[in-house]
Amino acid sequence: MMNVEKWKHKKNTEKKRIFKNGASSSTPSKATSSSCSLISNLKLLVSGESCSDGVFSRMPRDCYDNEDLFEKTGAEERDQKVIINVSGLMFETQLSTLNRFPETLLGDPAKRMRHFDPMKNEYFFDRNRPSFDGVLYFYQSGGRVRRPANVPLDVFASEIVFYQLGHEAMEQFREDEGFIKEPEVLLPTNELQRQFWLLFEYPESSSAAKTVALVSVFVIVISIFIFCLETLPEFREDGDFTPGVDHVLNGTRDGSSPHPTTKAIVAYLTDPFFIIETICIIWFCFEAGVRFAVCPSKSDFFNNIMNIIDIVSIIPYFVTLGTELATTPGDDTNSSQNMSLAILRIIRLVRVFRIFKLSRHSKGLQILGQTLKASMRELGLLIFFLFIGVILFSSAIFFAEVDEPQTQFVSIPDGFWWAVVTMTTVGYGDMCPITMGGKMVGTLCAIAGVLTIALPVPVIVSNFNYFYHRETEQDEKQMIDAATEAQKSSVADKYDSATSLDKSTWNAPEPRDPVRDKWF
Repeated sequence: MMNVEKWKHKKNTEKKRIFKNGASSSTPSKATSSSCSLISNLKLLVSGESCSDGVFSRMPRDCYDNEDLFEKTGAEERDQKVIINVSGLMFETQLSTLNRFPETLLGDPAKRMRHFDPMKNEYFFDRNRPSFDGVLYFYQSGGRVRRPANVPLDVFASEIVFYQLGHEAMEQFREDEGFIKEPEVLLPTNELQRQFWLLFEYPESSSAAKTVALVSVFVIVISIFIFCLETLPEFREDGDFTPGVDHVLNGTRDGSSPHPTTKAIVAYLTDPFFIIETICIIWFCFEAGVRFAVCPSKSDFFNNIMNIIDIVSIIPYFVTLGTELATTPGDDTNSSQNMSLAILRIIRLVRVFRIFKLSRHSKGLQILGQTLKASMRELGLLIFFLFIGVILFSSAIFFAEVDEPQTQFVSIPDGFWWAVVTMTTVGYGDMCPITMGGKMVGTLCAIAGVLTIALPVPVIVSNFNYFYHRETEQDEKQMIDAATEAQKSSVADKYDSATSLDKSTWNAPEPRDPVRDKWF
């Protein structure tokens, strides 16, 4: 019995000595360090451990500022372990690994101390567990961002924001995942130029900009309609394709004049199609000229494909007009006339590109263009596969039908058209195999064409869905922002009216009571 009492007395004395030594040796300079040291010492008393090097090696250096005590333990920063608990999943790394990026949540001691659990001597985060594999890899690899395969894109993006990995990490993540970087919107510095730029370039900016966009769309539709209508036989002379040119060239065919007569030129200039076309061209020139005059960057203006389309759609009008009016007397031969007609037809055919001007005002065409731009690699592979298939099956069909007298495949180049039509599953029927071997080749060609076209299509559809949903989300965000701003403005107006009412009530003089004034 005496031995037991002596043992208890010795144990209590040892605990008091440990508490006294621990409290005196870890005098903190900050309130946070004081609380951490006190709790750590209480843990030592409860566990009955002595102040050994192993105990201090498990304590994070953030909990004390006494450098002498830390040096006495013999532990250095590169050897100190840090335990991170992410929703019950334990991670262990070195403190020096986290300190590589001091601007992040885990790299900044002041930021990560808010998540420190002194009772368990660990950092606790109630976050997505699989995502932390990529976060920890960011510190271990020196700044490389890799999303775990089983983590969705939006979840990992939110984890990057929470752990404050930085803007560069987010940009690297977006680039690795195939996100297209949003171009920076440039606006003119001059206020007047900025207003005109928004008026012609951003239809959503104001009601006037929407009106300008509607006028532009109307003019484009009229121009395309006239382009198609003037090719009808009722509006052509001598079955010629190019209207307007006949008036000028026919003036040289009657033999009365070696050069275009004034009557023919007047007839051309008063042609209804020419007048409507001239009005459309005036609007196109005015629109393109204003855009060029007020654009913030002239180089970016010419690098924009939409501006190039605007210029290309205008050029045929002036080339045609100059060619028709500058016909010389020596150009009255049939060969020169036919050459002029051929050149003018090719130039005027460029007018069909005006239909792409609608993409400036159509979100659907913009999405289609962005999809094709993002899928250029897949489209290139598709064309390459079709090219290989055309060469193989046109050669096969030629040798399969070479002994047939009535065959239509007299050479391999003649089989190119048949192979393209068959692989794309169009099947015009103008060329078809006759022999059994040729029919087998045709069957294989059709099957190969279906498989070749079907392989890259899912990637293209995926790109289209991405751009479509991104555009839809942007529209919804704009609507929500507009509704929020309207709600804020209405609340502010109500608050201002209520405040003014309170001020008027407060400042109003209180009616005087003669009885009260008499007694008080």
